[in-house]
Amino acid sequence: MRLFLFILLTSFYLQAQTHFRINQVGYLQNENKVAVAFSKVPLTQKVYLVDAQTDKTVLTPKIKAVTNGNWGTFDYYYELDFSKIQKIGNYYLKSGDDKSTIFPIGTKLYAGIPDLLLRFMRQQRCGYNPELDVYCHQKDGYSFYGPMKDTTFVDVSGGWHDAGDQLKYLITSSYATAHMLKTYELYPNKFEDKVDALGKPGANGIPDILDEAKWGLDWLLKVHPDPKSLVHQIADDRDHAGYKMPDNDNSDYGWGANSYRPAYFATGEPQGLGKFMSSATGVSNLAGRCAAAFALGAKLWKYDAEFAARCAEAAKTVYALGKEKPGYQQGNSVKAPYRYNESTWYDDMEWGAAELYRLTGDKSYLDDAKEFALKSNTEDSWTVKDTTDHYRLYPFLNFGHFVLHELVDKDFQKKLESYYEEGIRYTLNRANRNPFKVGVPFLWCSNNFLSSLAGQLILFEKMTGSKKYNEYLLLQRDWLLGRNPWGTSMYSGIPENGEFPREVHTSLYALKKLEVPGGLVDGPVYASIYNNLIGIHLLHPDEFAEFQNNHVVYHDDLGDYSTNEPTMDGTAGSLLMMAHFL
Repeated sequence: MRLFLFILLTSFYLQAQTHFRINQVGYLQNENKVAVAFSKVPLTQKVYLVDAQTDKTVLTPKIKAVTNGNWGTFDYYYELDFSKIQKIGNYYLKSGDDKSTIFPIGTKLYAGIPDLLLRFMRQQRCGYNPELDVYCHQKDGYSFYGPMKDTTFVDVSGGWHDAGDQLKYLITSSYATAHMLKTYELYPNKFEDKVDALGKPGANGIPDILDEAKWGLDWLLKVHPDPKSLVHQIADDRDHAGYKMPDNDNSDYGWGANSYRPAYFATGEPQGLGKFMSSATGVSNLAGRCAAAFALGAKLWKYDAEFAARCAEAAKTVYALGKEKPGYQQGNSVKAPYRYNESTWYDDMEWGAAELYRLTGDKSYLDDAKEFALKSNTEDSWTVKDTTDHYRLYPFLNFGHFVLHELVDKDFQKKLESYYEEGIRYTLNRANRNPFKVGVPFLWCSNNFLSSLAGQLILFEKMTGSKKYNEYLLLQRDWLLGRNPWGTSMYSGIPENGEFPREVHTSLYALKKLEVPGGLVDGPVYASIYNNLIGIHLLHPDEFAEFQNNHVVYHDDLGDYSTNEPTMDGTAGSLLMMAHFL
């Protein structure tokens, strides 16, 4: 009888337990502060905001039941607004015996986070890797589809490994480079100088974000060796031969392990060395983003006039190549059908043309930018879609509209603003149908969508001066930092003592248990995607099992490459959001 009562009471307690979800990094003094609570039974007790130092209640937040949707296994959701509290300190939420984790309210809460993101970027470096202090992939690579004979050596060493694997893609590297440069241009006083150009400790008089962007520019110059050539990918999915350290790569592309890797030239035509062919039609997507990166590099690099001039010339020649071969180049695969399926390019050429006009004053670039903007409108954006293929509508943030905005008349400005706002409103409509008010579809790399949506909201505010979507922006940021069903940050090592991805899908973790902070993981995906991917298997019992549903899943597990693999471009793409809140 006692055992029965114990089981019954334990079951009731578990049913009645209240879970709190907050931004673990914390809340700035003057911003809206809204947490989420959920339970399997109605919340009947009051909720208190408690000063963690004194254990004294400072506020009884008003509880607002969320009635416009739930998240599967829990039936009752509530918003807890404590925006009126602005006193700097550490706090927690409490209801009965249930407590949230402790979180701060303050002014400099995001200081140091960009440094961690840049540390992760340095960990992704190919060539010389400062995190590991090793040199890798010095034989990149042997040419394919180039103007020379196949398997001719071309020096395309350097750049960044794309994610947990060790491929290198111009698709993502061009965006990461341009994004970092644009972020620095918008927030030039928010980045520190703690490492040198190689990423080793020690200031060199150059902000670290520019050091990292130049690492990208150096590689972009290598893959555009002459006006008619552009290398778009190094290696392919034959890389996926198990976990390995980058300086001891066991992948064999036909020349033995730890040796040469393919260097695929962009031709604008379908490519593939196996049965899985891409659907390429041109090179404008890559050329436009590279042109933007080169033009920004030429404008911002004040430390070496000769390097800046090389960037300026490369911006012009690669842009011309994009006009000569309109269309999109996709990634190449050999063993499996998974690739970067980008199929948009007007947005990229708009950005490249706008940056070239800012650099040169040549009106033909401005005319091009306006034409491309009208063609891209919102059709190139994932923000007005409920589903799309992997990286089909890339990049996930179109900087072109923002850059062009200050260069055109008021009527055209309104048009560009409407393109951004249409996407914002579409995602907001989706957000209003779930208790966390998150606005993205849970496709592969949903966290990249989230950081990009945050970026679009920030740029819209800068374009218009309107803060009408500021609360929505905060909720997207907060989701990434813990205000989500799993209560986890989506960045490795952030915050230092919080709940964050640890068992990330990388060789460095698998082989060395090396935890490098700052990497944005892919994030939650629809269960329908997760259940149909090849080769996924969890290595440990699911610590978040209680919070999964039949719709969306996330696992902090080395075996789940779909939700827990950190990406280089997603991390670089978060710098704008983090800088904004510094």
